[in-house]
Amino acid sequence: MIDFSKVRAIDIHTHAEEPCGCHSDDGYDDLQRTMAGYFGAPWEHPPTIPETAAHYREQNIAAVIFPVDAERETGYRRYSNDEVLELVRQNDDILIPFASIDPWKGKMAVREARRLVEEHGIKGFKFHPTMQGFYPNDRMAYPFYEVLAEHGCVALFHTGQTGVGSGMRSGNGMRLKYSNPMYLDDVAVDFPDMNIIAAHPSFPWQEEALAVAQHKPNVYIDLSGWSPKYFPPILVRYANSLLKKKMLFGSDWPMISPEKWLGAFEKADFKDEVRPLILKENAMRLLGVAE
Repeated sequence: MIDFSKVRAIDIHTHAEEPCGCHSDDGYDDLQRTMAGYFGAPWEHPPTIPETAAHYREQNIAAVIFPVDAERETGYRRYSNDEVLELVRQNDDILIPFASIDPWKGKMAVREARRLVEEHGIKGFKFHPTMQGFYPNDRMAYPFYEVLAEHGCVALFHTGQTGVGSGMRSGNGMRLKYSNPMYLDDVAVDFPDMNIIAAHPSFPWQEEALAVAQHKPNVYIDLSGWSPKYFPPILVRYANSLLKKKMLFGSDWPMISPEKWLGAFEKADFKDEVRPLILKENAMRLLGVAE
């Protein structure tokens, strides 16, 4: 188990990719290569979960890790939650598992979510509205959310523009409209006992994300996917004041390494008293592991 008193930070947002990334039949390799170029990541195939664990162990950073199930919308085969969970268990000194289930799977999604929570103790689920092709406040997803709310799980939603499909023909079919963080406002109202993370600086809807997080006690923001040197001033201002207990460190590994993010964070205009909140303390409270 992770000794949270010894790690220097908790990365709330990292991705699990399949062991070799070889998907010649569905275009997944092309997507990953394009994304690596977009982010300037130094690899062609993403690192495996064991490789991710080794990197985070070396950096002394705990990491929440999850796959993304978007089979229906993209045609890309999902990385089984059970396979991810088994590999994370082998590295549970540094990794924390979240799961991902496409909400369009309906009753199948609800059954799988309940099994993962009740039998395996999964504490959170990743949603990517643009990749999964749904508005977060679509009532078809509400039975899924009910399971999360019942068990005190975290719902982590991609928000804002995405590097997925950026520069590819037709954006690889990705529709940005689904990831406006304002749609999370309905979810926060209807599920006040489910903690919600709005992932990433939400370009071009940053003010919407800040408004929802300030207004709804159960909404947090993770700062993944962007180098802190590019954060808009209004995001830094809210992080230093009204939302200092609602902001979370996230890198978006493997597209951005945690040490690169942290290096830029050290130079950004965050108050000294706010930095430990963002890097670890807020995440510990949210995950229920606060000392």
